[in-house]
Amino acid sequence: MSSRVWVLAALVLVSATACKPPVDVEQARQALLATDSEWMRAANDADKFSSFYATDASFYPAGAPLVKGQAAIRELFKELTAAPGFGLEWTVVSSQVGAGGDIGYTSGAYSLKMTRGGETGKYVTVWGKQADGTWKVTNDIFNGNEPPAPPAPAPGQHTVTAPAQLSWGPGPANMPPGAKLAVVSGDPSKSEPFVLRAELPAGYTVAPHWHPTDEHVTVLSGSFSFGMGDTLDKAAMTDLPAGGYGLMPAQMHHYAMAKTAATIQVHGIGPFAITYVNPADDPSRAKN
Repeated sequence: MSSRVWVLAALVLVSATACKPPVDVEQARQALLATDSEWMRAANDADKFSSFYATDASFYPAGAPLVKGQAAIRELFKELTAAPGFGLEWTVVSSQVGAGGDIGYTSGAYSLKMTRGGETGKYVTVWGKQADGTWKVTNDIFNGNEPPAPPAPAPGQHTVTAPAQLSWGPGPANMPPGAKLAVVSGDPSKSEPFVLRAELPAGYTVAPHWHPTDEHVTVLSGSFSFGMGDTLDKAAMTDLPAGGYGLMPAQMHHYAMAKTAATIQVHGIGPFAITYVNPADDPSRAKN
């Protein structure tokens, strides 16, 4: 009797397996890629972005401890997205779904942008299909193409930085688009000495504004111009060639323009901030 039960159970199992529809792996892969695209579009929203991770997902940042769980990953991305100039995008180079249709991976290249820092690199993301049929990230692994930036020097310690060591990123939202910024030393957001550089395209213009602290500007290349007052007047501007220097005292109303493609270096005591004479000139307000 016992042997008959086992035979019957085996027959039922074989029958169930035979009736299970085959997995359309290509269809599953396309669904995975569609989810990946939606995930990237959510990169500036930490809550939505982290929702694409499984509850127990693992996040492997290069040179840092493992971040475990969707909640911890969400908190990490809240810090990242709050950084000035934050932007994240990637390009899928390879993707595959297993024969069972419930596990897959994507890999490729990414670009992380921030006003201070940023990097390009490569990644591998492992995905798992959930009980409701959606794809979720289970393991997110990446590392940059360049070695990590050297740590900030201790007080009183010398520092030497080659041009290739600078990390360039877009300017903050309250600067006109098109500029690239790199922090050379210090933290412009804090009450401490700082040095930063800006690469500006020809014609780049900053409307009348002022700063809470003195602004020292040295022109490294190209032609850069300053004007004083509350109204932009190109005819009244003073042109500075490479090697030129300008000092804008705290709260002095002024405006600026790159007559040609130019690189400038700004230094002073932070916090470095821009307040427009006419609030409507603030590019960050125009987006709201």
